[in-house]
Amino acid sequence: MRKIKKIHKAMYAPMGDLVTYRALPTNSVEYIDPFLFLNHHGPQVYQPGNNGLPFGPHPHRGFETLTFILDGDIMHQDTGGGQDVIEAGGVQWMTAGSGLIHAEVSSEKFKKEGGPLEILQLWFNLPARYKMAKPNYIGLQKDAIPVVQEEGGKVNVNVISGTWKETKGPVPSLSDIHMASIELKAGGTITTTIAADRNIFFYLVRGKVKVNDEPAEKLNLVEFTNEGEELKVEAIEDSYILLGHAQPFNEPVVSHGPFVMNTEEEIHEAFRDYQLGKMGKWS
Repeated sequence: MRKIKKIHKAMYAPMGDLVTYRALPTNSVEYIDPFLFLNHHGPQVYQPGNNGLPFGPHPHRGFETLTFILDGDIMHQDTGGGQDVIEAGGVQWMTAGSGLIHAEVSSEKFKKEGGPLEILQLWFNLPARYKMAKPNYIGLQKDAIPVVQEEGGKVNVNVISGTWKETKGPVPSLSDIHMASIELKAGGTITTTIAADRNIFFYLVRGKVKVNDEPAEKLNLVEFTNEGEELKVEAIEDSYILLGHAQPFNEPVVSHGPFVMNTEEEIHEAFRDYQLGKMGKWS
């Protein structure tokens, strides 16, 4: 079995009226190469006539984002031409690459009617060779994500990128990042093998499990060593997990606000390019 290095509790970090827990970075873990950042918004219920999500137009360069919409919705727009509304069960994968400006807000319907909201956003680094890749956006509703059922329906694996037991995810990852979300009913078990030289990302959104014989509960980020290959998860109660793995890049990570690059000079260049309108102009 893959050895567990440490289990980290996500920090409570509210953003105005938006309930937020930050799992990466925290005081106990900076990042798990190439997984850089995870914000867990909600769960909470918005009243009718709300202002929705607060993420108006802002720039990014040098990394990718994967957003999971568990409840509620997100209306996405960016200067690369991406625009849609993704609802509960769907995901958004955005490659910022050389840079763009985007906004992630609630739909007019959600702001008018309100309702439950729970959303998670994960940032992946891009290796130096792809830092200036052309920006790209992929939005997938729930029915566009393949599901692998195990244990007679006690386990559902939603495959987003990479593969899960020969089922291929719909997002082609530039840097071979495998990502899935996994729903387990109490008593459900999954076992998988991940090569020892790949880093694992494991975050428990809801529920309580035993992972490689150690207990973990909601808001826990499980950090693994690179010893062993087998991963076994047993659900003690109904649970929801984000699970990914990737080859570490082993490159310098220099970040400032919305930009993640390899050097300070590249960060200064990103700010200059943004100010000069090279990441597009918001209309």
